[in-house]
Formats: sequence, C-alpha cells, structure tokens
Amino acid sequence: MKVKARIDKIFEIVRDKYQGIFDSNEEIKLEPRVLAYLASQIQGWSLLRSDVDVKGKAYEEIVGSNLRGDRGEFFTPRNICQMAVSMLDPGPDDLILDPACGTGGFLTIAMNHVIGKLREQERKKWAQHPSEVDYLNLDRRIREYADQNIVGIDLNPNLIKAAKMNMVMNNDGAGGLYQGNSLEQPMTWNDALHGRYLRENVDLLFTNPPYGANIRVDDPAVLEQFELGHVWEYNKDSDRWMLREPRRIQKSQPPEILFIERCVQFLKPGTGRMAIVLPDGILGAPSLGYVREWILDQTRVLASIDLHPDTFQPANSTQTSLLVLERKRFDEIELEKAIGQKRDYEIFMALANHIGHDKRGNRTFIRDAEGNEIVRPKQIEVVEIQGGTPISKTIEQQEKVPDDSTAEIATRFREWILSL
Repeated sequence: MKVKARIDKIFEIVRDKYQGIFDSNEEIKLEPRVLAYLASQIQGWSLLRSDVDVKGKAYEEIVGSNLRGDRGEFFTPRNICQMAVSMLDPGPDDLILDPACGTGGFLTIAMNHVIGKLREQERKKWAQHPSEVDYLNLDRRIREYADQNIVGIDLNPNLIKAAKMNMVMNNDGAGGLYQGNSLEQPMTWNDALHGRYLRENVDLLFTNPPYGANIRVDDPAVLEQFELGHVWEYNKDSDRWMLREPRRIQKSQPPEILFIERCVQFLKPGTGRMAIVLPDGILGAPSLGYVREWILDQTRVLASIDLHPDTFQPANSTQTSLLVLERKRFDEIELEKAIGQKRDYEIFMALANHIGHDKRGNRTFIRDAEGNEIVRPKQIEVVEIQGGTPISKTIEQQEKVPDDSTAEIATRFREWILSL
C-alpha cells in the first residue's frame, strides 16, 4: 500500500501538469501488489537517461496492440523514420508536420534531431569556456522549438494522447499535437488547430498515411476539396491524364491518395519538402496513372526508396516505397503547362533491401562467410551510484551489427542532394 500511495501522489502531479493527456479524474487502477512488483522491476532504470530509440521502441511495444485501430493504423519502423528525417535534415527554423502522426514516431525523431543540433550549437559557442554554458536558456530554446515548430494531427484521439505522452518522454513538444481529420475542410478543425495556419506554411513534412481497401473516403464534402477526389481520364493523343470536364466527384477514394494532395497543400511553394510512405500500387498501377501525373505536375521528385517487403511485418505485408517530394512554385507549374513539357532533372533512387528484421519482426544482423554474427566495439555512457552520488563514465561494449541499409541510404542521399 505504501508503494501505491507514493505512486498515486506522483501521478496526481503529472496528471495536473499534463491535462491535455490525462483526464482530471484519471487514476491508476492497478492493484497495490501489481504496482509494487512493477516498481521493483523498473526501479533500476532511468527513463530520463535512456536512449531515445530505446524509449520509443519500448513505448510502442507497450501501447501498440492496445491503440492500433481498424483504419489502416500501424507503426512506422523507427529506422524508416530515422532514414526519412536524416534525408531531409531538419533545422531549428523549420516548421515540421505529420498530418497522420499516430503515436508520433516521425515527430519524436525529427524533434530530437533538431534538439541535437541546438545542443551542438551551444557546445561550439562555449567550446573555450564550457563552464559558462547557459543550460537554462538552452532548455528554454528547446521547449520553445518543440512547442512551436513540431505539429502533429491524427483522427484517433487515443493515438493523440499516446503521441503526447511519447513526446513528453522525448523532450516534450506535446503542445503541438491535435486531434482532427487532416482531410476535412480546415474550417471544420478545432480552433487551436485552425489557428496554426499550416496551409502553404510547412517546411518539412513526414508521414505514413493510413491506407487500405476497407477505409475509402466517400464524403462528397471531403472529396470535392481535391483534384485527386475528382474523375480523371487518359488522353491517348497527348499521352496525359486530365481532369474530366465538366468536373465530377468520384464515388470514393482511398485516403492515401487524398493525403498526397493534402500534404502538398501544406508545404511552402518552392521550398517545402515531404517524405511520405506510399503503397507501391500508387507508383505502378496503370489505373492510378493520374495520381502520378498530378505528383509530377505539382512537385519535383527528389527520391524514391523501394522498401523491403518485410518493412511493416509482422503487422502488415503491403509493399511500400518512401517518396521524397519538393513542392514546385506556382509560376513554375504554369510555365510547364504553357510549354506543354516538364523540365528534366535527376532523381535519387535506392533499394532498401536490408531492413534490420525479418517477416516475424525478429531483428537480423550481418554475418561473416561462416555464418557467425559480426560484432563491433561501441562506446556507451553509463551512470553508477557511488556513495549516493551519480557518477557518469564511458565504457566499451561489443554489439552486433544490424543488417540494415537505411542509414547508408540516408547518407548517400545527403551526399547526392548537396552535390546538385
């Protein structure tokens, strides 16, 4: 009972501080003996000092099976999120959005990517006088960035609550998460979200929109907002897909197709970039040629990454790709329409044929010619309690080498994009 009483008192403080996550009457309903057992199992670990990837993975494992719904919701693997964020390399001035954020995987990684840059800036600024680093000011800058520049939207209120908790565990940023339907008319969004003025204002967008044959959008009020919500037809003479005239709304449309157009609408014309996970059918099915036509009209394709078939296993077997797009300027679009031709440019393409896990979700590692798993040394920071005082020190460990090509793809893309 003493353990439960102490935890309940701590939870009341947390509940009152994060009212956007917990209801005012929410309480921990576990039995005292269960709480005591849990406390005994995790008391040796520090969440504040734990690696961000470890916390994120553990959190998703705990909440995943309880929160995933029937609307095409499943987590994007963290290495895919990390690859996308590393490719677009967000900075402290970038407004970042995920309009289908789920539990916030892309956002937490993007946020911590930028926070790492802020901390590095501060270290370089005071390299000659490390004792003068203003940590209070640095923490203030981090909080301001996380609250003002990280924005997430999701239809599922339970996922938004989980995302807020995830962001709190990863340097906060929960203030920029909103429950809402990104595909609905912006005027119908709640006042807080409507006031963010996201349209044509987002620098970088990362998302894995829900997709599936059983979640088609059939509301005319939603479909009429989008060119991709209307009927298109193929013109053999011009070898182009065109909107049918007079315009007619489709009976229904998969949400992932509408999300493509909505995401582009969010981006700043000329500079805004996005990384979006899409089913391969959109990129190859003959009947969806009009979607590809629209993408090429409105954006510049920076990269197309063919993801491994096991990327979303064991949750989902859909074959997907990561598409990186940059929104064109309005005058550029009109000029290409006038001359009837799009300008040529290079596209970065890669095959993520090593994804770090198999179809059962088990991690895979690089092996030598004899089949033995390869290990490498790794420096890690640990904290030991000596005489009641936490002492930080660095030790060397041996670790297996993941069979994962996503980090290399991101590095190669950065080299390619900087060489243009």
